[in-house]
Amino acid sequence: MKDDQKNFVLFAVIAALILFGWPLIQNKFFPTANPPVTKIEDGKTKVVANRSADPTADGPAAIRDRRIVLAESPRVAIDTPRLKGSINLKGARIDDLVLIDYKETIAKDSQPIRLLSPAGAPDAYFAAFGWRDDGLKPPAADAVWTASSQVLAPGRPVTLTAANGQGQRFRIDLSVDQDYMFTVRQTVANGGAGAVPVATYGLVNRAGISKDPDSWTIHSGPMSVNGGAAHYAPNFKDVDAAPTRFTTTGGWLGFTDKYWLTALIPDQTRAFDGQFRAGANKAYQGDVASAPKLLQPGQQFSQITRFFAGAKEVKLLDRYTDKEGIAQLDYAIDWGWFRIVEKPIFYYLDWLFKLLGNFGVAIILLTVTIKLITFPIAQRQFASMANMRAIQPKMKALQERYKDDKVRQQQEVMALYKAEKVNPLAGCLPTLIQIPIFYALYKVLLLTIEMRHQPFVLWIKDLSAPDPATILNLFGYLPFTPPHFLAIGVVPVLLGISMFFQFRLNPAPMDDTQKQVFALMPWVLMFVMAPFAVGLQVYWITNNCLSILQQRLLYARHPVLKQAPAK
Repeated sequence: MKDDQKNFVLFAVIAALILFGWPLIQNKFFPTANPPVTKIEDGKTKVVANRSADPTADGPAAIRDRRIVLAESPRVAIDTPRLKGSINLKGARIDDLVLIDYKETIAKDSQPIRLLSPAGAPDAYFAAFGWRDDGLKPPAADAVWTASSQVLAPGRPVTLTAANGQGQRFRIDLSVDQDYMFTVRQTVANGGAGAVPVATYGLVNRAGISKDPDSWTIHSGPMSVNGGAAHYAPNFKDVDAAPTRFTTTGGWLGFTDKYWLTALIPDQTRAFDGQFRAGANKAYQGDVASAPKLLQPGQQFSQITRFFAGAKEVKLLDRYTDKEGIAQLDYAIDWGWFRIVEKPIFYYLDWLFKLLGNFGVAIILLTVTIKLITFPIAQRQFASMANMRAIQPKMKALQERYKDDKVRQQQEVMALYKAEKVNPLAGCLPTLIQIPIFYALYKVLLLTIEMRHQPFVLWIKDLSAPDPATILNLFGYLPFTPPHFLAIGVVPVLLGISMFFQFRLNPAPMDDTQKQVFALMPWVLMFVMAPFAVGLQVYWITNNCLSILQQRLLYARHPVLKQAPAK
């Protein structure tokens, strides 16, 4: 009895460590879902405020109002089905861009996501294109270019021109597709008396680090594809310490956030130099440069760079990669080790969503599909468990007989397994299969923008965020915000209840300590799962309910599992 009490106390201590230590582990390896988009106040559901609506919210970095900065230089408007913004003719910069398909919050009057902003404005973030000054004397960084048109739109390119007063004329031809890809053709015509070296460059510059946390699971920050592989490094701290440089043929570099991407994509058939470096005032820059080419008098030379600035939509990135030859642009989404499982799950889930119109229902049907696929394996698991239960008396006898000879004991047990045709590992297979599936769905809900701001039912307005209906403050009636690890919503409680009933259907362990562990485990996991996306919890609840039905069916086929072990 004393041993059982010691074991129970030990388990209670371990459970407490899991409960209170999990947030530390989670922040490192398993980032939580998006912040809740709604909260309940005075009995009403309210949308969380738009944090980026205030142009001076970023403190000292917000030098001037964005509208004032935009009005300080001549501009060419950007007008596409998915993008609005402008090109700064002073310095030939793409520095004003919003994504009209995506909002900051789920409120009807929410502002669209702003990706790019000019220097001197809050959250400055821009791209620029030019030529290295290695004897060429290109237009200065503050030179004002002449535009051929006032609007850049799909099928309506714009040409920017400038001269250096020494016989060379510079042209930047800009075009944009229906999505998020700009094509930039840089041309130099040498009308001077002598040869000049020509080397193009492109850069992306951003003020400050990403607002999305960089973790072991999801990378936010500098990213590149070079040497035939995707590199989710360096991070911002690495760039602070020292520049990172590489030379490659085929590839790209840029900055990735959780849902958004800017990427400079040079000619995929030519070598280029890439680097990330830090500047003053916590500015970070990624740039690409071509090798210099000597341009003779009377000749001209052009080079093309593409610039992606938009949302990391799975199908769109796959299209640019597979059909337009951009090396591993689809790796901008950090799928990780289980990519081979995650992408099929995403495509199937997305197909169900388009068919049904509700992502929560799509997740439920995905769970049903997975359960049907793994049902034959579950049958074998239960048959194996039944066989294991049937041979328990023989195993106990062998363990008692050879208790002083562990090697002989193991040999005899293995011989028993072989004689009875029992595989002790067969019962673990369904669980092992569920692990990559569960983790894959976690990554899909966390990474893919297609899940962002998708509602389910009632108060659940975003399946990629935690349950906002926290119980500890009576769903918002009490004027305080519970600590992160105690922010238990209704859905996590339902998860704990479903796990409790599923565990009760499992064969009762013979050891009392194991019984106590299984009795407490559902409620410990309820706290562990609370910060995760509601969509993931919907999957687990559905899986638990289906497992209960499945277990009832299989127990009917294998009644020995419900019987007490034979003596």
